[in-house]
Amino acid sequence: MSVTSRYAVGLASVAAGTLALSFVLGGPEREAVLTSLGVTVTVQGPMGWWLVRSVGTPRFLMVWGLGLVVRIALLATVGWVVVPALGWEMGPTLISLVGLLFALLLLEGAAVAPEHLGTGAS
Repeated sequence: MSVTSRYAVGLASVAAGTLALSFVLGGPEREAVLTSLGVTVTVQGPMGWWLVRSVGTPRFLMVWGLGLVVRIALLATVGWVVVPALGWEMGPTLISLVGLLFALLLLEGAAVAPEHLGTGAS
């Protein structure tokens, strides 16, 4: 399976798992998780795709750095602008957003690991 295929399957799995979790939650927590899922998949999904395709190329560090800046800007925008403007609860929104961003960060590493660790890595 290719790196991009592993990333796509992982992204779909994280989205499906988060969607399933949202059915267990109620009220503001469900809204926070679903909103975070939409924002994360829309913003970080393409950034992660770009990153896994750039591993091993000269542009990797630039892509990685840009992804870091995008994650921080996304958290700042949601925490300082979106949540107060819409009157949402800060805790559930930011916790779900950070959790999903972290899950997709781990997914990026998991998608590229099989090809880049080599047979000597244990």
